[in-house]
Amino acid sequence: MRRLRATCRAYADAGRTDELLKVLRPRDKAALAGRWGFMAHAEQRPPAGDWSVWLMIAGRGAGKTRAGAEWVRALALGDPDLPAGRARRIALIGQTHHDVRQVMIEGVSGLAAVHRPDQRPVYEPTNRRLVWPGGVVAQGFSAEEPDSLRGPQFEAAWCDELAKWRYPEETWDMLQFALRLGTRPRVLVTTTPRPLKLLRRLIEMPGTAVSRATTFDNRENLADGFVAGIEARYGGTRLGRQELEAEILTDNPRALWRRAAIEAARVDRAPELSRIVVAVDPPASSRAGADCCGIVCAGRGTDGLAYVLADATVRAAAPTGWARAAAAVYHRFAADRLVAEVNQGGEMVEAVMRQVDPQIAYRGVRARRGKWLRAEPVAALYEQRRVRHVGALPELEDEMCEFEPNGLAGGRSPDRVDALVWALGELMLRPLPEPRVRMV
Repeated sequence: MRRLRATCRAYADAGRTDELLKVLRPRDKAALAGRWGFMAHAEQRPPAGDWSVWLMIAGRGAGKTRAGAEWVRALALGDPDLPAGRARRIALIGQTHHDVRQVMIEGVSGLAAVHRPDQRPVYEPTNRRLVWPGGVVAQGFSAEEPDSLRGPQFEAAWCDELAKWRYPEETWDMLQFALRLGTRPRVLVTTTPRPLKLLRRLIEMPGTAVSRATTFDNRENLADGFVAGIEARYGGTRLGRQELEAEILTDNPRALWRRAAIEAARVDRAPELSRIVVAVDPPASSRAGADCCGIVCAGRGTDGLAYVLADATVRAAAPTGWARAAAAVYHRFAADRLVAEVNQGGEMVEAVMRQVDPQIAYRGVRARRGKWLRAEPVAALYEQRRVRHVGALPELEDEMCEFEPNGLAGGRSPDRVDALVWALGELMLRPLPEPRVRMV
């Protein structure tokens, strides 16, 4: 074992961890089972040096969740194979509370999975926290609620999928005020890339150590069919460069929207709203692998501007699934009307909505022009600075900034963009009904 440890350490120190599995004998691999400090790829190990932020930018399936969970485990328990320091108060911040629990804690590569049974922390759902046998505590937070970070204090934090956070700037700022324990608080950020201002600022900030990993770096831990399939469909595309190769891309020159225009239109909250609509772009099929159902909620303010409030797009196994999701958004925002495209489903769309909720104010809309031509007047509203986004809507904004005359990369349907176009068209491009003031 001493010889094996020395061999592993030499490869790790030389940054050649990826080559280790190729030179080890089968019995040596078995001896290292569960020894993450030896088996991790170089980009999954904490960087050397005196850093405050470790920013791991990685493609889908590159092992960033495993890296985050193992780092927190090492902080809580100590690990001679994975120098990470120690911490007793740790923050876990995800896109939503659901993501914190389902991905960071209980996911296949989450915290529960990387501990031995006798060392595994206990999850307290009511308090949204993990407690280790030795008293270390990790508290879960949602990036949809930045103010929840007011008050608590921590020595370390793991931030997952920062580029998908609804309020990235506000959440990050609140976290910095909370990192006030210990001698050198540290943060690990694991995320797929997006051209986000905060992400670019972190990369350039002194004290940040950046690791980059592609999907293909973790090929040996992924299904062969998965790797071959995504490479065939997305290899060489802009989406593939972002989601697989972890590149932070600039604007697509062929796209209808620009990131800078969307950033300039971003606000923290909406004012008084005179109208609120939910727009639905139903999928043509409910079979496995079918398109998502685009669901976007937007309102028109008393200032005459449109405010995009939510992207609730879902992939549902049955029509009643997306209908319930649309109805939930309708009631959450106390909308005046739900509009749904009926080109594919015709009267069936209204029948499904009525089955779920007979009281919804419904109107079917039919597309008589192509998606690009329908979207151009809505894109013009952005150019005229007549639209605002309330918080970040990452998946919707990605589609907007990749939407070309021929659609999206890989033949995907622009479901979110379609729903956005119907919502803003209803609010801003149709004659206005009698106004009714609402507060949200």
